[in-house]
Amino acid sequence: MTRHSEQDTTDTDRDEVIVIGAGAAGLSAGLTLARARRRVTVIDGGAPRNAPAAGIHGLIAAEGISPAEYVARGRAEVTGYGGRLVDGQVDRITRDDDGFTIALDDGTTLRSRTVLVATGVRDDLPSIPGLHRHWGTAILHCPYCHGWEARDKRIGILATGPLSWMQALMFHQWSDDVVLLANGVDFSSDDLATLDRVGVQVRTGLVEEVFDDPDGALAGVRLVGGTAVDLDAIAVHSRIHANTEILAGLGVSVEENEFGTYLAADSDGRTGVPGLWAAGNIRDQMAQVTSSAADGVFVAARLNMDLIFTDAGRPVAPPREPVRR
Repeated sequence: MTRHSEQDTTDTDRDEVIVIGAGAAGLSAGLTLARARRRVTVIDGGAPRNAPAAGIHGLIAAEGISPAEYVARGRAEVTGYGGRLVDGQVDRITRDDDGFTIALDDGTTLRSRTVLVATGVRDDLPSIPGLHRHWGTAILHCPYCHGWEARDKRIGILATGPLSWMQALMFHQWSDDVVLLANGVDFSSDDLATLDRVGVQVRTGLVEEVFDDPDGALAGVRLVGGTAVDLDAIAVHSRIHANTEILAGLGVSVEENEFGTYLAADSDGRTGVPGLWAAGNIRDQMAQVTSSAADGVFVAARLNMDLIFTDAGRPVAPPREPVRR
């Protein structure tokens, strides 16, 4: 079986699997498939969602590893088993009876029997001046990812919807100094009473801007009217959008829920398009690095089994009902 190196990006032989996305899900899928002796290429677009973060947390045996180091290790492990890494942006994907054609924006064309898409999601934040500047550092979203780093600090919860009170309740686990910035969102009397019982403050009024101290560190928010609320960190639910644009024209189903959008796939990772699979955040908005990596392994194993059955002349399972998120 032909093996590829990371530098060997001119080979035009058809892959068995092309993985699009080199985050936790994509690299784990690539490693699993390379170890299964599949001809696999992983395409790395070079823009991971967690790039602004100082470290990845809750990842056993690699606690605190930087996102860049995590990707570098993963790439080396994939190529160490004969997988190929290609750096580039996918421009479009087309499908015919022989599989998929992936065109990159530099003019490179790749062919594959199957595609596993692991392009993840992007975050849409409220359009408040200063908020984007600290995203991934002092502007947080997940208490399990960042709660320890914000422990015992002054934490503001920027409300974006009626469930933001739950985010305030959760972050209170890490700090006794939590304030819910209602920002025009109405909360039920029961929800407000719950926060009051545990000592979470609630500030009404719209947030006008996030401001910094003279050294450029986050210092708090200013409400319309001029009132300042001093803070060390702000938690906010982003609107999550699955990165599915490159799949336009393939007939995939993109679903929407209260958190944003996701690519519809069944419990094994099959989409409604034959030969097209999905893993990680693109199909599970709430997946963290650990669960995304596990999903990459899981979906890759299911995809590999489909190829085994196909090559043995046995029927493969059709996609089941997509999982509703």
